[in-house]
Amino acid sequence: MSQPTERNRLDGEASPYLRQHADNPVNWQPWGDDAFERAREHDVPVFVSIGYSSCHWCHVMAEESFEDESVATVMNESFVPIKVDREERPDVDSTFMTVCQLVTGGGGWPLSAWCTPEGKPFYVGTYFPPEPRRNQPGFRDLCERIAESWSDPEQREEMERRADQWAESARDELESVPTPEDAGDASPSGDELIESAAAAALRGYDEEYGGFGSGGSKFPMPGRIDLLMRAYGRSGRDALLSAATGTLDGMARGGMYDQIGGGFHRYAVDRQWTVPHFEKMLYDNAELPTAYLDGYRLAGDPAYARIASESLAFLDRELRHDGGGFFSTLDARSRPPASRSGEEGSDDADDVEGAFYVWTPDEVDAVLDEPAASLAGDRYGIRTGGNFERGTTVPTIAASVDELAADRDLSVDEVREALTEARTTLFDTRESRPRPARDEKVLASWNGRAISAFADAGGTLGEPYAEIAREALDFCRDRLYDADAETGALARRWLDGDVRGPGYLDDYAFLARGALDAYAASGDPEPLGFALELAEALVEEFYDADDGTIYFTRDPDGGGSKTDDSGPLIARPQEFTDRSTPSSLGVAAETLALLDGFRTDGRFRDIAERVVTTHADRIRGGPLEHASLVRAADLVESGGIEVTIAADEVPDEWRDTLGERYLPSALVAPRPATEAGLDEWLDRLDMAEAPPVWENRDATDGEPTAYVCQGFACSPPRTDLDDALEWLGTRERSE
Repeated sequence: MSQPTERNRLDGEASPYLRQHADNPVNWQPWGDDAFERAREHDVPVFVSIGYSSCHWCHVMAEESFEDESVATVMNESFVPIKVDREERPDVDSTFMTVCQLVTGGGGWPLSAWCTPEGKPFYVGTYFPPEPRRNQPGFRDLCERIAESWSDPEQREEMERRADQWAESARDELESVPTPEDAGDASPSGDELIESAAAAALRGYDEEYGGFGSGGSKFPMPGRIDLLMRAYGRSGRDALLSAATGTLDGMARGGMYDQIGGGFHRYAVDRQWTVPHFEKMLYDNAELPTAYLDGYRLAGDPAYARIASESLAFLDRELRHDGGGFFSTLDARSRPPASRSGEEGSDDADDVEGAFYVWTPDEVDAVLDEPAASLAGDRYGIRTGGNFERGTTVPTIAASVDELAADRDLSVDEVREALTEARTTLFDTRESRPRPARDEKVLASWNGRAISAFADAGGTLGEPYAEIAREALDFCRDRLYDADAETGALARRWLDGDVRGPGYLDDYAFLARGALDAYAASGDPEPLGFALELAEALVEEFYDADDGTIYFTRDPDGGGSKTDDSGPLIARPQEFTDRSTPSSLGVAAETLALLDGFRTDGRFRDIAERVVTTHADRIRGGPLEHASLVRAADLVESGGIEVTIAADEVPDEWRDTLGERYLPSALVAPRPATEAGLDEWLDRLDMAEAPPVWENRDATDGEPTAYVCQGFACSPPRTDLDDALEWLGTRERSE
């Protein structure tokens, strides 16, 4: 019997995830028209496997099934097998994940789907074990049964009917926009949405350990934390801030936070936040520092600023390209160190999840003298037997500094100094261990979130953070952006010089927001110009005026969206909800509303308002799941806060003030002190006239001057920023 595919073709792909499977006996094909054409020619189904390089269960399924010759034989003879990196093809992932969630009620990675040669799935799931287990079919048996059913005309007809139904359901879910008669003509109330979302978050809050939900795995949900803090900022209800800070505390104490090296692992597998899945993602370590910085601004706890600083330091140290951009992930697994491996750390030892991060008491004793060893062991809970596999311990904050000082009759300062030295020694020791693999894709979207995080930290933690944001932005602009391209000017990813594109909505929206934040942090108009260019392209490529929405992908009938490897997609998705990253639809709408201050025609704000009005019923029906769209709706309705600063250079103390003040979604808009200086900026930005946020806002008597606006009303000019910001509080108290 001739096989539909002749060989595994992933050796020609740049994606680290795809290359991980290039040596499998399975004849994997990259996603694209060629693979589906082979399925049509040979009249066989397509098997699509979607994952990413640091995915733990993706590795497990590969070792159990995809590296098995007998499984490969079935797959190669009866299917066209396709491997997809979800980070490179989020459109494919979104479509198949939607089907999986609709059909099974859940989802995750690896995502497994059997499809018709037209790309319509008729059987879906996630991880499948090699043998039947806990009501799950064994993978090889399942493949054989599906192949037999496809060969039976009656069963195939049923499979194709099911595929048509599922494809239609996915289109209904992903492409859903209300008719003009159903959409209404008013955007939803931001205040009501934030209050409703915060109330829902409180109902799901775990009072004992922080976070949301009281059983099973715990995921970081920075969007929910943000909504709680916004609601507290308006109402002053202590319960709202307590839930936000309780969640920040729970994550920071547990093993999901890397207590030795800083930065967050993907999620915790237990309610107490103790044991994580150990992969480290760029996006988590971009979103969470911002939540901790806001927690610091509201609660005043310096520990939150420290967590943010250490997490951003992790990104700078371990996920940053020498040129400034940020890589995507660190794997969860690595070879055990010699102290723990029966293979004495040899290259032949199997990779083990968490091996780089966990400890045994003997390993601590080997590098720390007493009393430092026992002090560190008590602080981080490193005990015989451990809290993880093979008797190892994931470090947590098991004892406070005060408790340790009291137990040992030492001063708090003595304990703190000893722990700092011990932590440094443990970190240096850990650095000599075999390191987890790094996925060195530079993704425009995730870099946009990291740029925003570093820019946000600039005022609070120091100017070097803002400089890192600018360097990352320049990296993305230089390597991923082609202003002369007819379409798809922004590419999705860069990997060692190899560029893949065009970009998706999240690439444009997240990077535009990052560029806007870099401008606010630096006072340099060049990032602002880039943000405006990206926003123009976003509207041109993704906004559909007839439907009143912004799609995740370009219009397939609009030209320019088709690439050689686009493959068949059964739907044109929209990204409504916040998941592991914010909703690109929500971020796009909010960013357009913010950037509208730099236009004179109001077009960006009109589009943002149209989007939140179109989806008003969806947002009202589940505001907690639509955190980014809630923020956009609130900004559209309220007008937000604007802080225009007219100065040739923003004073350092003003930057410090802005960095310490909680001003969610505020537009900080530096401009030159004089009209002559502003005219020079307008020329650089190719603006015919001054936009509203800058117009008639010169410096007063040559002194740096602040203009503060809220809710479409503005304060008089002030040469004292504290006085200008005080107007916000006065105005809020008068309402």
